[in-house]
Amino acid sequence: MNFEDIERIAVLGAGNMGHGITEVAALAGYDVTMRDIEDEFVEDGYDSIEWSLGKLAENGQISEEAADATLERIEPLVDFEAAVEDADVVIEAVPERMDIKKDVYTELESYAPNEAIFATNTSSLSITELSDVTERPEQFCGTHFFNPPVRMALVEVIRGEHTADGTLDTVEQLAEDFDKTPVRVRKDSPGFIVNRVLVPQMNEACWLVHDDAATVSEVDSTTKFDMGLPMGAFELGDQVGHDVTLHVLEYLNEVLGEAYEPCPLLEEKVDAEELGKKSGKGFYDYEDGGVDIPADAGREDVKARLIAVMANEVGKLVENDVASVSDVDEAMMLGAGFPEGPGKRADAHGLDELIETLESAHEETGEPRYEVSDGLRQAAEEGGFYGSEDGSETVSFEQIEVETDGNVGHIALDRPARMNTITVRMIEEIDTALDQFDDGDVRAVLLEGGGDRAFSAGFDAASAAPESGLEASEMSRKGQQVFGRLEAVGMPVVAAVDGYCLGGGMELATAADMRIASEGSKFGQPEHDLGLLPGWGGTQRLKHVVGEGRAKEIIFTARNDYDPETMADYGLVNEVLGHDEFDDRKWDLARDLAAGPPIAQKLTKRAMLAGRDDTDAGLEYEASAFGHLFTTDDVWEGLAAFQQDREPEFEGK
Repeated sequence: MNFEDIERIAVLGAGNMGHGITEVAALAGYDVTMRDIEDEFVEDGYDSIEWSLGKLAENGQISEEAADATLERIEPLVDFEAAVEDADVVIEAVPERMDIKKDVYTELESYAPNEAIFATNTSSLSITELSDVTERPEQFCGTHFFNPPVRMALVEVIRGEHTADGTLDTVEQLAEDFDKTPVRVRKDSPGFIVNRVLVPQMNEACWLVHDDAATVSEVDSTTKFDMGLPMGAFELGDQVGHDVTLHVLEYLNEVLGEAYEPCPLLEEKVDAEELGKKSGKGFYDYEDGGVDIPADAGREDVKARLIAVMANEVGKLVENDVASVSDVDEAMMLGAGFPEGPGKRADAHGLDELIETLESAHEETGEPRYEVSDGLRQAAEEGGFYGSEDGSETVSFEQIEVETDGNVGHIALDRPARMNTITVRMIEEIDTALDQFDDGDVRAVLLEGGGDRAFSAGFDAASAAPESGLEASEMSRKGQQVFGRLEAVGMPVVAAVDGYCLGGGMELATAADMRIASEGSKFGQPEHDLGLLPGWGGTQRLKHVVGEGRAKEIIFTARNDYDPETMADYGLVNEVLGHDEFDDRKWDLARDLAAGPPIAQKLTKRAMLAGRDDTDAGLEYEASAFGHLFTTDDVWEGLAAFQQDREPEFEGK
């Protein structure tokens, strides 16, 4: 089955995950049948979708017409054969029990078309074992969506022992068409990526309390405030449900051994039916105040223990070729809301120190969960998970692509499945890329978005929604600082806009020196529709480019549909190009600018910045720079080239 041939999708199961996946598929334009074993279950799922679409329309995320059209594409059914007989892809989302899932696939095989792909939505069960029930194991894979599917960006796409590469490629394309970010799990390993790292960390939190090494408050304060995770470890456990966590741990323990033995404290909670928020009580009592985590009770030894346990799991995943460290980190950021991946965090903490933490715990307790993995030891020998073989540090980019082409430094925002929405991590990587370009060889920067849908559709709030006003202010200052570097960096910067350029994406483009756009691109600063304002320099920088009146119009109206021709009239866009000439022109312009006089270009940018709010200061800088340039070799090269009627060859001297 090729991706281009997929028209109809069947989802088996109408529970939280089933109706969520159904909604996502229908929003992407597919006809979807949603099947469950009783009318009541199907009706409840359909009602939940209708409510969710209504909320999306109410919040302006989709139109009322789009909501109605999405609902019309969904057919709720109980009849198994009718639900799957015309399906191109079947996504199974029934309860997380091997026996139930096997029964479903046994029946499904007799009804589904021979060419249909089967995908199981499971958080930990063996893809290979499930595929063996069918007659098409090469057309069988895992698709682990995260809850709620409408909001969560990650889909783990898991290879079974017999899964064909073409099946994985097709399902990954489908996930991207669902507006999700697929991360490939290369081997059928229990827990896959996110649960393999997250669940042992949650188990270790329980062991710390069970062994009287820390309190619940100390662990949650450490994880939430010192480590910056979205929730405290026990708060997260209460949210997920301790029965769910225990079920995953029992499976890991059964397949992978004693290192994954569930903590008795967790078992006690499940036995007492204190499952967390859904039962009214877990580690917190939701009928008597709920979660209350002190901000100042964190402990460094608790932090080191939890980071070490996660780093050990990353080492096992990399060692066994389940996933690369960059894929592990991306999955944990998208699926678990980590501010940075556990591999990157471990490197920053120091792998040698983390190994000492594990060895000390193993010597003290003899517990197999503290045995250091070969993968972690090897990473330490190589200078870190992101280190090189000789131990020297290498720069790794995960959300942008960086290259140097002659004298042009090229930065491509690399989240096309998420329309290149900007995260805090991406901002930090742009900052690092500019550091790399500051070596004299790069003389112009070309900035663009990956894929063919967007330069950038704005800030990805789901990746790092600030939890306090102070945190939001710091995030704003970070973006202001890095975007401001594009104005201050001593070389011309070109933003090539192809597709959506909205919100923070437009703020990024505005920080460039020149902007070109393809026909059909869309611009806008829609922050006011969210009750916000542009926070990465947009309130200041835009008015200097288009004038205060136009800047107020763009921000106050919160439109997201300004065409490039209008933006050219306003002075934001320098050129509007047809799609057939856009790619050549962006490189030609960048290379032409890179051939210019580097010193004069740098001083020109600085003079303009100096005079932005103080014309006299700008004029003084201009005069000083003019005098300085007459002492450079570039001026004499420019004069000689003019007299000899040739192109100058500036060397920046």
